[in-house]
Amino acid sequence: MGVKNLWEILESCKKTLPLHHLQNKRVCIDLSCWIVQLQNANKAFGTNVEKNYLRGLFHRFRALIALNCSLIIVADGSIPGIKLSTYRRRLNQSTEVLQDITDLDKVKSVRRNTGSEFSRMIKEAKHLAVSLGIPCLDGIEEAEAQCALLNSEFLCDGCFTSDSDAFLFGARTVYRDICLEKGGYIVCYEMDDIERELGFGRNSLIALALLLGSDYSPGVHGVGPESACQMIKSVGDRAVLQRVELEGLSFVRNFKGSKKQGQTFTSNNENNPMGCGKNKQVGDQFTRVVNAYSNPKCHSAGSDAVHRVLVVNPFNLKQLQHICDQFFHWPPEKTDEYILPKIAERDLRRFANLRRTSADVGICLSLAEMQIKCPVSSIVKQRKVQGRDCFEVLWEAVSGLKTSIVPADLIESACPERILEFQERRTQAKKLGHHRSRQKKTESSVELDEIDLNLDKLQLDSEEDGTSINNSSLLRRSGSNRADGTEVNRTTQNIDLDAETQEHESTALAMSGEVIDLVSPQQINSTYQAAKPSKIDVIDLSDSENEISPEHVRKARELRLFMAKLPK
Repeated sequence: MGVKNLWEILESCKKTLPLHHLQNKRVCIDLSCWIVQLQNANKAFGTNVEKNYLRGLFHRFRALIALNCSLIIVADGSIPGIKLSTYRRRLNQSTEVLQDITDLDKVKSVRRNTGSEFSRMIKEAKHLAVSLGIPCLDGIEEAEAQCALLNSEFLCDGCFTSDSDAFLFGARTVYRDICLEKGGYIVCYEMDDIERELGFGRNSLIALALLLGSDYSPGVHGVGPESACQMIKSVGDRAVLQRVELEGLSFVRNFKGSKKQGQTFTSNNENNPMGCGKNKQVGDQFTRVVNAYSNPKCHSAGSDAVHRVLVVNPFNLKQLQHICDQFFHWPPEKTDEYILPKIAERDLRRFANLRRTSADVGICLSLAEMQIKCPVSSIVKQRKVQGRDCFEVLWEAVSGLKTSIVPADLIESACPERILEFQERRTQAKKLGHHRSRQKKTESSVELDEIDLNLDKLQLDSEEDGTSINNSSLLRRSGSNRADGTEVNRTTQNIDLDAETQEHESTALAMSGEVIDLVSPQQINSTYQAAKPSKIDVIDLSDSENEISPEHVRKARELRLFMAKLPK
């Protein structure tokens, strides 16, 4: 939960940024908060899929991995003693965890129940993270406190948590939520914006927790967000904690009294001494809360535990396949399909960072001169994904992955040479295709000319023998497709033959037992079909060969060979 109403107070400082904002950054993740978010989302949508929270976690991980975002998973440690009453009220575990605790104020911390359902979910999530090469850090107490320390020590660029008290622990950048739909976005709060726009520093936020209530404090009855903000602004960030600790409830009474009388809010220790009664008790309680936020129990920045999680961890595909098979019942091929393109994209971003860093120090190397091989072998084609320019690329250095689609700007920054190679290949392919088209067109024209010459020759030979073959009755310009994809319309000319010509042709070219169809239904134009639907020109060769001269036999053989060459 964090501080009551604090997110509403910080609403004016909220920023919605594209997911791409996290590219090449290192972030810490409060694992408990993410699991609770995913569980609540499943309940809201009525989803009852087994391990669905773990699926959501997997897809968040892979989206951030593709951006070369270095992740550190932080899990909760023991429960702080000051938080035990809140923990008992929230989780209703008084009989399970706190049954032997009588004086909560004297308890420093309590170990969490490792046998609970939530603890089992945490273990599964950590196994999944480790298989993806994501390190895990078990906090001493609060996970958001450990994330805040890493952020304040500049060991990470921000922390993912929905607990607003991360700012009270010292965090500078908090990502409250993440969404992967429509390109993805994150909800971000910056401490610089809070200080500039609201005038609240870390001390002011701790004072708000004392007045409004938090995991560590019940708050002051009757004080709302507006009144609390006015009190703190009237005193200022530097002095507010000292005033609250010294005066206790008198701090609130003095403010309310001065507000009713229209006076300026000032300290009034003489009229409200701290040494007696309830005021003293509340002051001690406030001091305890301030110390819990100011000095949380965490692994220090120089500890071995922190150093281990800052080291790059290897990605274990076999282990990931086993986990996905166990939890999601996915075959290895499906797991590879999900994760390998993201791993490849991460490697390409790292390669791009290497080239950029080299260029910044004045070392400009070509792809051939780079000691680390570019993971992209070549570009296959251009793509468009959700309105974004992309390339489908061929991978060379990624085992188990052949092709995938990556953003065009990533290729531009990592290996612009591959784009030039792709454009050159495409230009050459267009030129070659144009040359082939013209060549086929020329060959087609030559073939048509040869057909015309053969027809003319056949007609002349027929005329010499006293026969008349009207070559216009043949289909000289049949429809066909050229190499360039355009259709050439070949029409017939003057195909109308009278009955006497047809009969004369039939007698002159008669051969025994054969009928040659000179005009098939596919070769007659629509006008001729409409005019004479039942008339088909044929040459009947059913008469005896004794009535035909040898010259006619030879010409008939040439005619059959010629007709066989005509396009069907």
